[in-house]
Parts: sequence; C-alpha cells; structure tokens
Amino acid sequence: MYVALSDIGFREMKDPADPAKVKSELDPTQGGGLFALQLDSGNKVWSAVPPNCGERKNCSPAQSAAVTAIPGVVFSGSVDGHFRAYASATGDVIWDYDTAREYDGVNGQKLHGGAMDGGGPAVAGGMIYVYSGYGQWGGMPGNALLAFSVDGR
Repeated sequence: MYVALSDIGFREMKDPADPAKVKSELDPTQGGGLFALQLDSGNKVWSAVPPNCGERKNCSPAQSAAVTAIPGVVFSGSVDGHFRAYASATGDVIWDYDTAREYDGVNGQKLHGGAMDGGGPAVAGGMIYVYSGYGQWGGMPGNALLAFSVDGR
C-alpha cells in the first residue's frame, strides 16, 4: 500500500502590512513524504522524504492529495505544486513536474496551476489526468486540469 503524508505545518509571522498583527503562513520545512507499507504486517517497506520548497514563498512540501499507482510507478501531488512519479519498488523520484505555472488552455483561456490536494490523478487510455490549484489552507489557488502521456502528446 502506498500512502502520502500531509502533516502540513503553519508558522506565525508578523504581518508586513501591519507589524502589530500576526498572520499564519505555510511552513516550508514541515510535512510531506510517501510511504510503502506491507499490508499483511503493516511494516514500512520504504519512505521517500519530500524535497524542500526552495525559494517558493508560502509553500509546503505536504503531500495531502490521494496517490495513484500503476505497475512500477506511484504518482503523488504536493501542496508545493509538484506532481511526482516514484518508483514503486524503491521510492526514488523518477519524474517531477512543477505544475505551479501558467498554461494556455485548449479553450483559449489562461490557466494557472498551484497546490495539489484532495483527489488523486486518474489514469485512462494511456494518459494521466490531474488537477492543479487548491487554495484552501494557504495553498496556491489555480484552475488547471493537466493531461500527461508517455510520449508527450
């Protein structure tokens, strides 16, 4: 069984607009991770520590979105906007795509990706579909539905 970990953290900061006030923002050092567990015993097979947020502001490495597994690969989205593929045998990251950017939609509208939370990716017909943009709990809002294929079409 593959399980993503949220453990999202917040920190209190002085509000730059009004130093007398305090505001909460996401803690870039807390949360996240992916685990493989043996169902019959509950033992941990492997764990993958999340990459940190780097220079991205108001970011969290929490992985609170549902995961999706196909033979050899586990997909997991993160509140930092990254959509990653992990080797199911080892937990090594084999592919990483930063969804937090602007896109040209097929309908001619501008879309923006952001935090990934809630439902996991769907796999159908050789494609993987995932949404990007979730503004709850301080995450980066957005409105993108992304489609990926092995051959890049």
